[in-house]
Amino acid sequence: MITTELLIERLRLSGHRVTASRRAALEAIAASDDHFSVADVQQRTPAVGRATLFRTIRLLVDLDLLCRVLLEDGSLRYRLSRRPAHHHHLVCTACGDVEDFADCDLAALSKELTRRTAYEIRGHWLEMYGLCPDCRAPAAAK
Repeated sequence: MITTELLIERLRLSGHRVTASRRAALEAIAASDDHFSVADVQQRTPAVGRATLFRTIRLLVDLDLLCRVLLEDGSLRYRLSRRPAHHHHLVCTACGDVEDFADCDLAALSKELTRRTAYEIRGHWLEMYGLCPDCRAPAAAK
């Protein structure tokens, strides 16, 4: 489990200052049960400036402490990382549950895209949408 103290330690080890505003944002983020939006954090920390929230969230994403989750409706949410390395998400379209997965073999596709387009591929972001086992169970019982 990621705590406020761990977030603070990782920021400091990366050479970043932890101001009172940033600490308040970190506390609100660490207290989040599931995925959240920037607006959710802003509601819990009205004294913290919007720019500080966005910079702090971006920094935590860059440090792999937070991950972005794009929900099927197009809304962007964040959650504390359960995998500290590159990973992707399975998103339940019924209940909103999010599960991590790490295995994605996109190396061949990246090479082909680089060959065809001359782009230098630096990363990717993959979300898969469907029904989790709990949401599939009621439909299967009918």
